[in-house]
Amino acid sequence: MSDLNALTAALLAFRDARDWQQFHTLRNLISSLNLEASELLELTQWKSDVEIDALPDDPAGREALRDECADVLLYLLLIADKSGIDLIEAAQAKLLKNAAKYPVDKAFGSREKYTRLG
Repeated sequence: MSDLNALTAALLAFRDARDWQQFHTLRNLISSLNLEASELLELTQWKSDVEIDALPDDPAGREALRDECADVLLYLLLIADKSGIDLIEAAQAKLLKNAAKYPVDKAFGSREKYTRLG
């Protein structure tokens, strides 16, 4: 069992102890993931790049980043569980797809989308 599987099991136990599975439709989970990602984004609102880069150095900023990242991860785990997706396998497959779309010789140092790399 991977750490991700153990975390998912703990999350499902937490959810089930509260009888929240009834609310966890795929639509609701995806919506909630996006709401949590928006809370992560909100930490950057009206801040300069310098202020944002300093967030991890500030104890309160680091805790806020940590909490929002955790919320995003937990909802992603619920979505993956509901959909039968192995996130490690999916991430590895996506890295392979991205490597094909963004070959080093064309993408090195470029921020262009793969469709514009030529």
